[in-house]
Amino acid sequence: MRFEPGAFDEIASPSLLVWPDAVRRNIGRMLDQVGGEVARLRPHVKTHKMAEVVRLQLDAGITKFKCATIAEAEMAAAAGAHDVLLAYQPVGPNVARLAALVGAFPDTSFAALVDDLGALRAITDHFSGGSEPLRLLVDVDCGMARTGTASRVVEIGRAVEAADGVEFAGLHVYDGHLHQPELGERQAGFEAALAPVRDLIEELDPPVVVGGGSPTFGLHSVHADWECSPGTTLFWDVGYRDKFPDLGIEIAAGLLVRVISKPGEDLICVDLGHKAVGAENPLANRVRFPALPADLGFVLQSEEHLVMRTSAASEISVGDVLLGLPFHICPTVALHMEAVLVSESGIPTGELWQVVARDRRITI
Repeated sequence: MRFEPGAFDEIASPSLLVWPDAVRRNIGRMLDQVGGEVARLRPHVKTHKMAEVVRLQLDAGITKFKCATIAEAEMAAAAGAHDVLLAYQPVGPNVARLAALVGAFPDTSFAALVDDLGALRAITDHFSGGSEPLRLLVDVDCGMARTGTASRVVEIGRAVEAADGVEFAGLHVYDGHLHQPELGERQAGFEAALAPVRDLIEELDPPVVVGGGSPTFGLHSVHADWECSPGTTLFWDVGYRDKFPDLGIEIAAGLLVRVISKPGEDLICVDLGHKAVGAENPLANRVRFPALPADLGFVLQSEEHLVMRTSAASEISVGDVLLGLPFHICPTVALHMEAVLVSESGIPTGELWQVVARDRRITI
């Protein structure tokens, strides 16, 4: 990715930047990873939350998508997605919201997850008697212990098959606990986590299995009958670049920041607080600055400020522009209303993409 600092004089900071040509190349690599079998891709939209990125994938022949919120599902459907999986068990008012979403977008086929019989009853109360059943995938816990069930998959699957207003559409398996940088170790963890799932497949014969995220994308892609659902692969970030070079994905998003103060001889402060970059990791693992030397140290971060110590401080002036690369792009994108597009030559194109689904509610 190229970045020409002098071309951004009229762009306010901090701003989210996106290189659309790099996004297109990443889509191409995702297709290559599944051997060109576009039907095996169900990319997650939670990283980008942008209608334009959905359309880029539609242009490449990808028609199925995965999301985590009702707003993301609405954004994807409004962008033209044919098939949208809400990878979340709807509970409380979100059951009615999902029903409203289904009614509002009749040209999109929707599905959701389920891992609880009580939740299943609440879902069937809303969808029984409808013209089309809601597709449900049983959420399988394969070791992450976040959502899903490990012991009641068959029971819930059979209950879905017998219920009114819903249809058993398959299994959902997310192995988000597998982050081993060494490919052999990741492969071993993958095989151990997925062994019980293969038994469930034999027993339930699900129409489809939706599996994995970005770290295990290359492993899930060898299972010819499974749908793969990476999401970070659209934009990528420093954290995944350093851990998973085997996937060959390139970073396609970054942050425009400016030096706003020099509070000490070797200190600089930039306008990148934790309201503009994902801050769930320790301070040293939130952002990287390619133009600054390796001795860069992070001193403190507050809501709108990031103070750093660098041997290059004497060469830096207040007002200077820097490119920051987030360690974790997903929460970073959600902190910005829009993205400034950057050309292959490293200058802004004058176009903006709205981060539509950063809101929890769009219209429904």
